[in-house]
Amino acid sequence: MIKVIAVGRVKEKASRTLIDEYLKRFRSVHKLEVIELSKSRYKDVEIDKIVKDESNRILNKINPRDYVILLDLKGKDLDSVSLSNKISNHLDLGETLVFVIGGSHGVDDSVRKRSNYMWKLSNLTFPHQLVRILLLEQLYRGFMIQKGHPYHK
Repeated sequence: MIKVIAVGRVKEKASRTLIDEYLKRFRSVHKLEVIELSKSRYKDVEIDKIVKDESNRILNKINPRDYVILLDLKGKDLDSVSLSNKISNHLDLGETLVFVIGGSHGVDDSVRKRSNYMWKLSNLTFPHQLVRILLLEQLYRGFMIQKGHPYHK
């Protein structure tokens, strides 16, 4: 099982369409659950409270035995083949893989400490809805790599 925990809801129609397309593709590939957490209700001037609140709600969705991959600028680079191998290795062990996309202010150290691996998607900064699309595409690509499917060229 793969879970994606993301802070914020995707409202933009074009982004929602792409996300739905990848979720549709996944139905025949592997079980995938996307958990959208609402943004913190604290005001933007209370950044510490926002980060703490969102981080606590992320941690509440993670089970003790889950293998957690946090998307974080402090993480390591992975190419598509390496990501595919990482996914395959952990799923073969029967682990639930959880990918975490924090809120716009990031996550606190409690989420970093709970994560088993931190992955830097890019040095660039992307809007959260685009990060979700990129993550879903790379997860799908990872399964296609394992199957030897020509999707990954």
